[in-house]
Amino acid sequence: MSYVPGQPVTAVVQRIEIHKLRQGDNLILGFSIGGGIDQDPTQNPFSEDKTDKGIYVTRVTEGGPAEVAGLQIGDKIMQVNGWDMTMVTHDQARKRLTKRNEEVVRLLVTRQSLQKAVQQSMLS
Repeated sequence: MSYVPGQPVTAVVQRIEIHKLRQGDNLILGFSIGGGIDQDPTQNPFSEDKTDKGIYVTRVTEGGPAEVAGLQIGDKIMQVNGWDMTMVTHDQARKRLTKRNEEVVRLLVTRQSLQKAVQQSMLS
């Protein structure tokens, strides 16, 4: 997915709802993120566009809430509970995902396989 500044972003998205796992006082999501507008986009192994400063899933804990919900390594997080995640710092993204008063996290993600499936169906 490439992005041209000033132009609308079009993406095939999937909704994922993660129910956080309570461990003592902590609520666990079971995944890690990378990226953000304050990070070096050339270090992102999940994007073909090396100027993409989006937030990507870098790790999913086996059997954890994120894996159970269907989140995959390489998914690009577009929204968290209705909040736009396309132009945030890494720390802003982390804080949005780990809000203590939210036991459910609703994500809109896009992944390369979704994009490619739609492109293939349009060619058929």
